[in-house]
Amino acid sequence: MTDSVWTLLLGLVALAVILQVLRHRLPVVFWWLIGYPVVALRVLATYRATMDACGLTVPASAVRRATARMMGREASPVPPRRSLPLPTGSGLVMRLRMATGQAPEDFAASADRLRHAWAAHAVHIRPTKPGRLELRLIGWDVLANVRPARRRLSGGPLTLPLALRDDGSWHVRDFRTVPHELILGATQSGKSVYLRNLLCGLARQRVVLVGIDCKWGVELAPFAPRLSALADTSDRANELLDVLLEEMEERFRLIGLTSGAGPDAVLTSDVWGLPDAVRPVPIVVVVDEVAELFLAASRDDEKRRDAMVTKLIRIAQLGRAAGIYLEVCGQRFGSELGKGATMLRAQLTGRVCHRVNDESSANMALADISPEAALAATGIPANRPGVAVVGDSSGGWSRARSPHLTLDDAAAVCRATADLVPDLPRLAAFRPAVAPEAVEKPTPSTAAATASRPVTE
Repeated sequence: MTDSVWTLLLGLVALAVILQVLRHRLPVVFWWLIGYPVVALRVLATYRATMDACGLTVPASAVRRATARMMGREASPVPPRRSLPLPTGSGLVMRLRMATGQAPEDFAASADRLRHAWAAHAVHIRPTKPGRLELRLIGWDVLANVRPARRRLSGGPLTLPLALRDDGSWHVRDFRTVPHELILGATQSGKSVYLRNLLCGLARQRVVLVGIDCKWGVELAPFAPRLSALADTSDRANELLDVLLEEMEERFRLIGLTSGAGPDAVLTSDVWGLPDAVRPVPIVVVVDEVAELFLAASRDDEKRRDAMVTKLIRIAQLGRAAGIYLEVCGQRFGSELGKGATMLRAQLTGRVCHRVNDESSANMALADISPEAALAATGIPANRPGVAVVGDSSGGWSRARSPHLTLDDAAAVCRATADLVPDLPRLAAFRPAVAPEAVEKPTPSTAAATASRPVTE
């Protein structure tokens, strides 16, 4: 072979190696350079045949059939009208106009066939308006390596992007829309990482953080510099819940007084309708292991358990209007925990289920939302920590995964934001003791690390 041939072969080998590195290390770059052009051409070239093979076409109209007969041809079936395949950060999206007689369920049932036909990682179907669909094609496994986001998501207070969905969008935790949430996950399932992202996001905002960790505080103690209150035993948790109920009652009185007659009266039924000058600071209560609150070894323990569960249910039923929100976490959750478990679960609108050890926990979390969601949660593999099924009472659900956040990094954020702890006198007796050296003064590098992380799709 001549030198030019060897040079060409070496260049091709080097190009192949570079593309493989890009595909695994920088999948977004690889998608924009290679993936999108190839897949878009494949979709355009095989669209009609693929839709026909998947049963997503309709017979031609009478006018088209008559015209075809006049030309000596047979009118072929008509696929849905489509837009051009537009690129996204994780794939491409097309907007379809369904033909007469078609329904979104027809396309959802054929999503897996479309995925194989176009060699995509996943295909998601979403109705946008009557007669219109959005077909989102995912180019690669976006949950394989979730990284902190790079572009800001618009959102107000108590709005946090926590996990990347398998369709390339972000699961955003909005406390004002979904006030209470249940988070389930076995050991090493990634539940703690989800909770760390949640606490760090809240730590950067003007929010009162309250922790209940009856395992002597081992899980929530690293976040103590940013916590306004921490109960590490069942007795302390019972007392803390009493104080939270008193605070809730006081806030309802404030709403009633502000909404009364007078020139400055404001008609509202929750704290978010109050003027900024008098609006109380929102409170987020994190219960790390809810099963510990239900355990009882004696008759006295049973009375205390029933009292605590009743108080939690009251907060879940009435807390949204008072700006008090619940994050209930646990390794498992079932009706056998005891009296009030099912009633408490019914008040927790948001559901996040990581890998669990038993099917009943997945059903308790997701079966009332969607049986398919519960089935998907039982199929989460052990080698994919952090993957969870996220759902809400509307029936929608999706797989998602939180960016990895170490305990040291999360604790550093809480130390750097310790000066943001709001002053709430009622909780002063429950404020965890923090050594002075554990509170960091924000430096330029720390301030950059604790700034709100932007998010990209």
